[in-house]
Amino acid sequence: MIVALLYLALAGAYLLVIPIAVMLYLKQRWYVASSIERTVMYFMVFFFLPGLLLLSPFVNLRPRPRQIEV
Repeated sequence: MIVALLYLALAGAYLLVIPIAVMLYLKQRWYVASSIERTVMYFMVFFFLPGLLLLSPFVNLRPRPRQIEV
């Protein structure tokens, strides 16, 4: 029983918790990341792709509208 709960916790972390953290990090740092940091970002997206695909219908990644001062 403990092994089944451990597998369930690891699957939940892999498919939900860590991909949410990766998405928040990408949203925060996408336009200001250095080249090494961007490589790490691409690796994280590749590694957690199944979870990111599960969450993708609920995410809006369009850029914010520009503020035009008059």
